[in-house]
Amino acid sequence: MHFGFNNMEVNYTFGNQRLNAVEEERDLPVIVDKSLKSSRQCTKAAAAANAVLGIIRRTFLCKDKELILQLYKSPVRPRLEYCIQAAWRPYLIIRRMM
Repeated sequence: MHFGFNNMEVNYTFGNQRLNAVEEERDLPVIVDKSLKSSRQCTKAAAAANAVLGIIRRTFLCKDKELILQLYKSPVRPRLEYCIQAAWRPYLIIRRMM
């Protein structure tokens, strides 16, 4: 991955093997692209949360407001918060894993 506006994008080698340049890389749960924007990370978090919401909608027949709110707070909201927090502060994830 090459950063910077005036980067000459030099090809690097490791031993006799040429390293491929990539547009994005995943480090722990954080997706980093060459522009350093978090849009891909946010899109992935939103897709995961929408998938869980779809399962809730198909599974539960009762659409009581309190029930749906509890179901949202349990599996959906933590996914969104964890993914976004991982993008901004990945050092906190390492401490939790230990």
